[in-house]
Amino acid sequence: MTPSGDHSTAEALGLLVKETQAILHLRMAERLRHLELSVPQYACLQALDHTPASTSSDLARHAFVSRQSMNVLLQGLEKRGLIERSEEPGPRRERATVLTPAAISLLGRARTEVAAVAKTMTGHLSASDTSRLLTLLSSCRDALVESGAG
Repeated sequence: MTPSGDHSTAEALGLLVKETQAILHLRMAERLRHLELSVPQYACLQALDHTPASTSSDLARHAFVSRQSMNVLLQGLEKRGLIERSEEPGPRRERATVLTPAAISLLGRARTEVAAVAKTMTGHLSASDTSRLLTLLSSCRDALVESGAG
């Protein structure tokens, strides 16, 4: 028996969003591989570009990884000379992190790769459909964030 009504439509939408996210992640990983970047590393560099001196906890939230995974990720980026971490720990003993010039250059190339994936994803949509989809998905995200606050 197939469920009917809004419940099944909402469930199907949730599954479609998850499937789309998984394929998007795969395509981004494919495009970033030649730059020797993973999707979480890219997300971390993006977050640092938008919010310099972020802590590893902040970066973990932006990259959708655990704090422990973020610390390993940051160690790898630091060894590659892509980030610098302050010597002095801040609140909660975390060290602020900033991008190096090499990371800024790499991030520019990575953004081009990710933009190509996004363009493929939305290529069959009109500009107004893309804008509307952005608004609708933002609303869905916000509803989930609000539901977790209670």
